[in-house]
Amino acid sequence: METQLGAGYLETASAPAPVVGGPAVGRDVSGVLMPGISRGLTAIASLLLVGLFLVPLWRVQLVAPQYPEGLGMRIGINYITGATPTDLRNINGLNHYVGMKHITPDAIPELRYMPWIVGGLILCGLTAAIVGRRKALTIWLGAFLLAGVAGLVDFWRWEYDYGHNIDFEHAIIKIPGMNYQPPLLGVKQLLNFTAVSWPDVGAWIALAAFGIGALALVIAIRTRVSSGSDASSR
Repeated sequence: METQLGAGYLETASAPAPVVGGPAVGRDVSGVLMPGISRGLTAIASLLLVGLFLVPLWRVQLVAPQYPEGLGMRIGINYITGATPTDLRNINGLNHYVGMKHITPDAIPELRYMPWIVGGLILCGLTAAIVGRRKALTIWLGAFLLAGVAGLVDFWRWEYDYGHNIDFEHAIIKIPGMNYQPPLLGVKQLLNFTAVSWPDVGAWIALAAFGIGALALVIAIRTRVSSGSDASSR
């Protein structure tokens, strides 16, 4: 009798304790998974950024009585060009009169590394869509936002240097205390020129991509899909 009780006790003591809360097999231990619609939206947002290689991000226009049709610049991720074949040359000619630097695209380092940044965002966004983790999408959106803010700050810094570092020694027109920094966004009067600066098609594409990515994250948060959700509900 003692032997039987002892054996039964040992058998009971050595049995594994039941798992509370359902089976652990299949649980998502590395982060919440996104539903299919969020993954698809993330992929679409990433691929939209390919458009930044095809269209300009920003436009700057100068209008004056002697240039009623205006002079324009188009700024892309890897180029600065005139709105017409002669506009950039004419703008540089005007810069010479007031002692401003010539705009030389090859001398602007941002135009060399911005394509790599955009390419990295595309690759990382597609990776987040394939991996399907909500955390990966959150990191991608954070990097996207950081890149956008850094780009605007750098553009403003370039405009500041362009409009404030004047070579008065060689300038034909000298106005003490005058600076020629164009606006980052909006309209500004510079002598008899009206300078207008607005986002171009590429900037709206980037904004749409970020909005689609943010929508994907909202959907993922609301659905709270994880690989172990079905097992936990049983």
